[in-house]
Amino acid sequence: MNKPFENPSKTVKLIAVGNSTGFVLPKEMLARLRVGRGDMLYATEAPDGSIRLSPYDPEFQQQMQAAEDIMREDRDILRALAK
Repeated sequence: MNKPFENPSKTVKLIAVGNSTGFVLPKEMLARLRVGRGDMLYATEAPDGSIRLSPYDPEFQQQMQAAEDIMREDRDILRALAK
C-alpha cells in the first residue's frame, strides 16, 4: 500500500489550456498514481461530493467484473464453444 503524502493537502494551480482550464499535478502525485504526460485520468464524484482522480476507468472495471462473473458461471459452455 502506498504511504500517505507527507502533507495530504496539496495546492494545484489552474492554468489556461486552449479554450479550457487545466491543472498541474505535483510530481509526487503523478508518481503515486503511476501516470505521466499523455496518460488518462478518470475523475469520479465520491458520495461525499469530493472528486477522485484515478488512472483506472471505473466503468471499464465494472464491465470486466461482469465478464469475469459470466465466464466463471458459464465455464463449461464457453469451453464447449471453444472446441
